[in-house]
Amino acid sequence: MTAYGNFLLFFVMSLSVISCKGISWLGLTVNGSSVGWNQTHHCKLLDGLVPDQHQLCKRNLELMHSIVHAAKLTKSACQSSFSDMRWNCSTIESAPHFTPDLAKGTREAAFVFSLAAAVVSHAIARACASGELPSCSCAPAPSEQAAPDFRWGGCGDNVRYGLQMGSAFSDAPMRNRRSGPQAFRLMQLHNNAVGRQVSSTASFETMVKSSVQINFVSFISDLKSKYLSLVPREMEVRPVGETELVYLVSSPDYCSQNAKQGSFGTADRQCNKTATGSESCGLMCCGRGYNAYTEVLVERCQCKYHWCCYVSCKTCHRTVERYVCK
Repeated sequence: MTAYGNFLLFFVMSLSVISCKGISWLGLTVNGSSVGWNQTHHCKLLDGLVPDQHQLCKRNLELMHSIVHAAKLTKSACQSSFSDMRWNCSTIESAPHFTPDLAKGTREAAFVFSLAAAVVSHAIARACASGELPSCSCAPAPSEQAAPDFRWGGCGDNVRYGLQMGSAFSDAPMRNRRSGPQAFRLMQLHNNAVGRQVSSTASFETMVKSSVQINFVSFISDLKSKYLSLVPREMEVRPVGETELVYLVSSPDYCSQNAKQGSFGTADRQCNKTATGSESCGLMCCGRGYNAYTEVLVERCQCKYHWCCYVSCKTCHRTVERYVCK
């Protein structure tokens, strides 16, 4: 159990909406790709960075391409993972400014913080292993193999370096008192650590299996499972574990639009009439019912390959039925 686990567990307070500086760097997706990141003044591109992040950027400009890539991966991974749920991570697009669902200590904030911390360490580790970072080198493979069928497939230093630099970057805002109440900062430091732990486990498994890519989908799925296993604070009767996500503020049900809570509601969201899970019309529409409509899709079909060297296809029309929440 972490040193601050019980403090987070039993700390009851009302948090006002604060600047979510801990993940403001996700705003780098807006124009980060258009920057060469070869001059120190580029580090001022995002006003939301805290002084320690600015300094890290200036001293390690070569990392910024990986961090921009991590920002893109974090956004896309969050939205794809929650596309079938009431809260669909749509507010992450507003980075570096956030609505209350991510600016308070909610379950959703816990997931996004842990995901961002995991992905940035993952991205730096991958860049290190591929030789893109002059400041990171690979250690030699172990002289003795653990088992006859074991084959070392990774870079000995990439995971360590990714965790070190990823931690320095993603934790910096939460170590700054101006980033919010102490309980909020402790909560997110804990969740950042959980994300990195999940990422490092996937990275080690990759090296053992000699895989080309770190099992990115695997650790995102693991973090989502941790999010889904969270229970309301008032129902928690045991200490928080080091591998569990934590939160302070209960979330709305996200059924109705409520700007004060950061809820867009589920009106006009597409649902699945035959499903029984979170994407079902019953759960997605919160009992309000749904409207059905048909859509005609134009697709390529009956494609044939001709030697040599082209493919010919026919055009087919397919009618599908859609369901949208009232």
